[in-house]
Amino acid sequence: MDQEQRKRHSILARDLLPKHLDVKELPDGYAFQFPNDRALFTGLSELATLERLCCPFLTITLELQRDQGPTWLKLTGEEGVKDFLRGELGIYETIKQLGYGDDQAEGISRQP
Repeated sequence: MDQEQRKRHSILARDLLPKHLDVKELPDGYAFQFPNDRALFTGLSELATLERLCCPFLTITLELQRDQGPTWLKLTGEEGVKDFLRGELGIYETIKQLGYGDDQAEGISRQP
């Protein structure tokens, strides 16, 4: 990823990721739920494209659910990806912001 792409990636991540409604732990990563919004989907699509350049070891899935349901951004991969994502994306803090208690957030952040 070149300097311009890295800058754009940072801007998109900063602006879009806080708009998530929920985060779910998956066996091999995490899924972030976003509202159904065309502009948000376009931004998430660009972010996913840049993320792939940054982290080619991730499987990135952008899912639009039927009947105008939410958009899901799923980041998954092999062993170690969850630890990487927790560190890079501050998932522990996100879980706490969603209203889980410290014990629940800590349990999620410590799972392999």
